[in-house]
Amino acid sequence: MLSTLKNAWKIPDLKKRLLYTMAMLVIFRLGTAIPVPGIDKLKLASLFTADEGLIGFFNLMSGGAFKNFTIFALGISPYITASIIVNLLQIAIPALERMAKEGETGRKKLAQMTRYGTVVLALIQAFGISAGFFRQAFISYDATSIAISVITLTAGTAFLMYLGEKINENGIGNGISLFIFAGIIARVPDATISMVTRLFAGDLGIFSILIFVVVAIVVIMGVIYIQQGARKVPVQYAKRVVGRKMYGGHNTHIPLKVNQAGVIPVIFAISLLMFPITIAQFWPTSGFYLWVKTYFNSTTALYNVLNGLLIIFFTYFYTSVIFNPIEVADNMKKNGGFIPGIRPGRPTSDYLTRTMNRLTMAGAVFLALIATLPNIILALGELQISFGGTSLLIVVGVSLETMKQVEAQMVMRHYQGFLK
Repeated sequence: MLSTLKNAWKIPDLKKRLLYTMAMLVIFRLGTAIPVPGIDKLKLASLFTADEGLIGFFNLMSGGAFKNFTIFALGISPYITASIIVNLLQIAIPALERMAKEGETGRKKLAQMTRYGTVVLALIQAFGISAGFFRQAFISYDATSIAISVITLTAGTAFLMYLGEKINENGIGNGISLFIFAGIIARVPDATISMVTRLFAGDLGIFSILIFVVVAIVVIMGVIYIQQGARKVPVQYAKRVVGRKMYGGHNTHIPLKVNQAGVIPVIFAISLLMFPITIAQFWPTSGFYLWVKTYFNSTTALYNVLNGLLIIFFTYFYTSVIFNPIEVADNMKKNGGFIPGIRPGRPTSDYLTRTMNRLTMAGAVFLALIATLPNIILALGELQISFGGTSLLIVVGVSLETMKQVEAQMVMRHYQGFLK
């Protein structure tokens, strides 16, 4: 692997992409340390004494910026939520569905709609947390301070959205996923120090730490197993004579991955679950807010059940978006390809749909279990940290996806990559 990294660093284009990605992540981490104007640090520090429940939930998506109320406190969650809404509307509104099929022009229009939706959602969430969670942290709580806070937070989210798109264009990996990945990784040192301090103070038992380590190892192994798992559907191509040349006559396969959607369903589920929390912020003294704070966090059964169901739903939904059996079957038919024992055309697309649905069910259920079971196990013990199953799932999944992109770049240049 070290030899591969050394060879990758020698490739000018790949080196430029890696440096560009690292530079964007550094900018992201710098932004998480810049506080919103008009905030009293002493008042802010006294508001939250623990990193659990709602605070841990928002910190997971913002990379720790939420608790410190910095310019990136909203994180990238408004962009993810806007993407979910636009994708769902493509199913409900025929005009948007036609737009999605127009190719690059249609994708640009949908991307523009997503950007506008991101700004609107960011304005709503920014006002909610400014007037709700952090109303007591302002030096002077008035309309001007709230307006400055809302504009700053919205601009921070818009800037992150811009950086994420730039990583997609000029860097390596998915920019949005990398921001969440970087935020989680940046919190590991603090979580480790806190864990060791509590251990020596007697507030934490060694048995709870061992449980967490075992759960982390199981989650990592499970994610790698599912992410790399695939069913190879055999495909044969008939021989064709075009002019004086013969084409086809070879065998290949279609790799149908068990988890075609990667970690996107987990990120989508978390973003959607933030809706009731965002709404509750507008009434911080109401019974609804107290109910959400008490019964709607990562340690409750309600949250984990909804999280599991949403992960399963979004796994199917996102898989249907990125894999079209009808299109695959038509392309195979045009090029003289067929699956042994299956007639070309409609029977092939039906076969691929059935196979993909079965594989997706296995992957979706496994993702839901990995994301929810560690939270329940940790909730039953004394190890109260927010770095649970969902965090490990995102970290491992994003790492694998990024490695695959680097591998693809290496293969294009005839180098041996990470994956054997």
